[in-house]
Amino acid sequence: MITDVESGTPPAPPTRSAEPLLRLRGINKSFGAVQALVGVDLDVPSGQVTALAGDNGAGKSVLIKCIAGIHAPESGQISWEGKPVHIRSPRDAAGLGIETVYQDLALCDNLDIVQNMFLGRERSRRSTLDEEDMESSARDTLAQLKVTTVRSIRQPVASLSGGQRQSVAIAKAVLWDAKLVIMDEPTAALGVTQTANVLELVRRLADRGHAVIMVSHNMNDVFQVADQIAVLYLGKMVSVRPTADVDRQIVVDFMTSGVSTRGTGSQPPARS
Repeated sequence: MITDVESGTPPAPPTRSAEPLLRLRGINKSFGAVQALVGVDLDVPSGQVTALAGDNGAGKSVLIKCIAGIHAPESGQISWEGKPVHIRSPRDAAGLGIETVYQDLALCDNLDIVQNMFLGRERSRRSTLDEEDMESSARDTLAQLKVTTVRSIRQPVASLSGGQRQSVAIAKAVLWDAKLVIMDEPTAALGVTQTANVLELVRRLADRGHAVIMVSHNMNDVFQVADQIAVLYLGKMVSVRPTADVDRQIVVDFMTSGVSTRGTGSQPPARS
């Protein structure tokens, strides 16, 4: 395993707690006759990477969109820092401290790094943009996350590699005080070196106290950085286990059939 704002200073790491940062209980979501999520339970602790695995159509994207406020569950309970919450929109999610980095990254190629990191949340002073403050905060956040591969924070995003773009998108989430960062296939289409850099950044987020949910099909990536692995099968959460308690074959069993008779991963997760 890899180890490692207004004020214009880097945000402090979130506080670790015995209570899971995010708790899902009995989450159901359907689209017409299609039941996308069925009674999903999941605890997401601060300071850990939770890998969300599952085959195509298992419900991974629907689940993260329910957490991100894009889809509203029909039933079930979402708790945040031990208190029941209703996440009805991405604005609600952001207000809690939930930021999502989707596969398309939602970055504007024609803008530079600073402009992308503050897009829609620009800082102003005396009715003009406070470029100096935004530059300082962007530089501090990138340095805090040890993102050192970009040439300049005024570099156009169009000129960045895939790994650099992913790093900027993650740093943007951290800049806005994210307590939970959700990443959808963060290493998709990246080369070996870029993948290693992004995985180091994912691990660094958790080591600084952030909660991370990482959706990934890549078992090498999952076992390199994840503290626990949650597996969805046909909309049901069939396993949530510490990474140390499972191996790749157990996870693949759950992904492809919903059960496994191998090792410690053979039993479904208990409800609490």
